[in-house]
Formats: sequence, C-alpha cells, structure tokens
Amino acid sequence: MQIKLWLNGKMVTEDVAADMLLIDFLRAHGCFSVKRGCETANCGLCTVFVEDKPVLSCSMLVARVDGKKITTLEGLQEEAEDFGAFIADQGAEQCGFCNPGLIMNAIAMFRENPNPTDEEIIQYLAGNLCRCSGYEGQLRGIKAFLSFKKEKGGVC
Repeated sequence: MQIKLWLNGKMVTEDVAADMLLIDFLRAHGCFSVKRGCETANCGLCTVFVEDKPVLSCSMLVARVDGKKITTLEGLQEEAEDFGAFIADQGAEQCGFCNPGLIMNAIAMFRENPNPTDEEIIQYLAGNLCRCSGYEGQLRGIKAFLSFKKEKGGVC
C-alpha cells in the first residue's frame, strides 16, 4: 500500500507493507532517536508526535498515519537541546537510552501545561521507563527548565 506523510517537515511517499509498524518506518528513514525498548507500549522509548500529540510508535501501524504530520526528536533539535541540557546538568542522563522518549514527552507536557505541579509532571511522564535512575534527576531537570523559562519570560 502507498502512504504519504510529513516526516519532520518533509513529504515522504512510499509503498509499505500493511503490517509495518511506525517505529520500523521511522528508523528506516534515519530517525534513530526512536528506539525499540519493550515492544509492548510500556516504556516510552519509541515516543513520537503524530499531529503534535505523543504516541508510541511501536504499537501503531504506519498505515494509520497516512496523510499526517509525524515529528521525531530529529525534527525538534533546538527545543530538545534546550531542555536536554537541564537533564544533563542534573546527572539524569546516565546511559542516555531513555532520553529521547523522555524529552519528547516532556516537550509535549510543556506545550500542554506550562506550569505543571510535581504530581502532574510525575503523572505525565509515568510511561517513561528509566532503569538507571530513580527519576529524581529528571524531575529536578524539568523543574529547573521550567524555572529558567519563567525567569526568562518565555513560554515553554
């Protein structure tokens, strides 16, 4: 079947198998920030934006995104680098494997709720699995980033 979609701002038209997963399509197109983790939609490593909403690409057929806008971390470099530095400053990136999914979900949270409470942050990022840390560094990094944005007068 033929699909057309916008991938990080570029139109892509391709013939794909009806059972092809979005994660496999994205990785075949060089989007290596989209990682394969649990393959059961439980770890958040494969998070991408479909029409600006976070979805797990390991559990979505590429046929379902025909005609839609897909954004991976590669398409959000400036925004991701801005926030990622705050995570690194807190030592929360230990192995770094979970960072792309965490950053994608954090960016979605910043867009939907620019002033989240600690509980809201934890709830929003609950689907991101990190085996290296107790999530305290990520929480500190998110809070530091939000404080920085407030002081700067910017909106996340």
